[in-house]
Amino acid sequence: MDMGDMLWVVVLAFILAFFLAFGVGANDVANSFGTSVGAKVLTLRQACILATIFEILGAVLIGYKVSDTVRKGILDTEMYNDSPRDLMMGNLAALAGSAVWNILATAFRLPVSGTHSIVGAVVGFSLVARGFQGIRWWEMGKIVLSWFISPLLSGFFSVLLYVLIQWLVLRKEKPLEPGLRSLPFFYGFTLFVNVFSVVHDGPRLLRFDVIPWWGALVIASIVALVSGAVVWFIVVPRLRKTIEKALYGTAEKSDTNLAELAAQNKDEKTFAFAPCEHICETPVNAITRIEKPETNGTTKSPPAIVQTAPCAKTHGDEHVHGHAKSDKRLSLIMLEEAALTGEPRKEIHEDDKPETAKLFSFLQVLTAIFGSFAHGGNDVSNAIGPLIAVWMIYVDGNVKQASDTPIYILLYGGAGISLGLWIWGRRVIQTVGEDLTKVTPSNGFTIEIGAASTVLLASKVGIPISTTHCKVGSIVFVGWVRSRKGVDWSLFRNIILAWLLTLPVTGGLSAALAAILYAAHGL
Repeated sequence: MDMGDMLWVVVLAFILAFFLAFGVGANDVANSFGTSVGAKVLTLRQACILATIFEILGAVLIGYKVSDTVRKGILDTEMYNDSPRDLMMGNLAALAGSAVWNILATAFRLPVSGTHSIVGAVVGFSLVARGFQGIRWWEMGKIVLSWFISPLLSGFFSVLLYVLIQWLVLRKEKPLEPGLRSLPFFYGFTLFVNVFSVVHDGPRLLRFDVIPWWGALVIASIVALVSGAVVWFIVVPRLRKTIEKALYGTAEKSDTNLAELAAQNKDEKTFAFAPCEHICETPVNAITRIEKPETNGTTKSPPAIVQTAPCAKTHGDEHVHGHAKSDKRLSLIMLEEAALTGEPRKEIHEDDKPETAKLFSFLQVLTAIFGSFAHGGNDVSNAIGPLIAVWMIYVDGNVKQASDTPIYILLYGGAGISLGLWIWGRRVIQTVGEDLTKVTPSNGFTIEIGAASTVLLASKVGIPISTTHCKVGSIVFVGWVRSRKGVDWSLFRNIILAWLLTLPVTGGLSAALAAILYAAHGL
């Protein structure tokens, strides 16, 4: 069938798909990288650079399966055999409705699901074109079910890993060495999942589709073992030196600053380190606390900072007591600011010991890449699924869409998503990365790897689940396990409300636009 008269639909579809990808990049990718930026592991610029590279790689290498589901799995396309123009204009309406909602939500700093947006929009135009008969309700039911299962499954994975890290590393008296010993396992596991997801039933372009499942398993295992060996013999020794140098350097600088501070504030209840390096040469465990003195209800006095060490001395009117083993490496920056402001330092790493924070900072870079790769495989495909349908109908002249997803269209979607993150991504990052719960490198790692594992698994199965749901589920679960009051439940309620609004809003917009297009062309 000649589709020459539908060129305008193709051109508009490419334009609207880019706007949709832009909105998904500003909103959904911001959700994916929010924990990394919130934990101060990556700067916004670094996150954008990594996202640009790995979103596109994920879209090309594993995204074709999800795009097939979006363009052929939700609707019964055979109902449009005699009227492919209906399907083309319907997908155009879906792109427009989803793009409008994503960009509006980002403008109001509202985190929404790109997956929800496009699926709701596709269902919206189908209801106008063919009523309830045009929808594969079984496939739709699986997708809707995945929206509820995905945050629970992602949260479960993240909590399981968090509890394991607590047991192996965080609760140890000296967490540095256990943490270093566990690094090869964490790196190996992360790379194993990534490599297996790419190689098993991978893109035909790289001929990965001819590799059997056991071959993919062997390849992934070899990569994991080699990476674990490299981490153990090369990365771990360098990390040990880097972390110890940074910790001791911070301690010496903080010792001097605290001594000067105490000398200038003798009327306040503070302390300084006495010049007794011979006593503190061997660092041991620190027990640092802040005591609030009694007040008369009208004057707020600075709290007493107690560093329980034999080489600490008091300044001011009152005696600061306490005597215990001390490690001058820890909590010194926090103490310095507390003496100045009367409040403990509100640093993102304040719940992680310095060596633990630095250790998991390196690891979270890898998990951020992992998450970006998974997001590219899932959400780039969602953004350009209707565009692929329009293009394939235009090229083939029918609605069968038997050809594979073109790589260049996946690249086009990846470019739009990356641009959206660079220009507008910071608007949503704070909501998920900082406001919902407190993120440190240690729990940020578990949040990201749990969410990314769930998304990758769903991408390989071909279910377009929501990256936003997975990430928020992991954040809330881990935040609740860490502290029963560690989650901003009012913000979480607002996020849930945004999720519930996405389907009816995008479906309504798409249905209205489809009705206008059909009426204008007498369809």
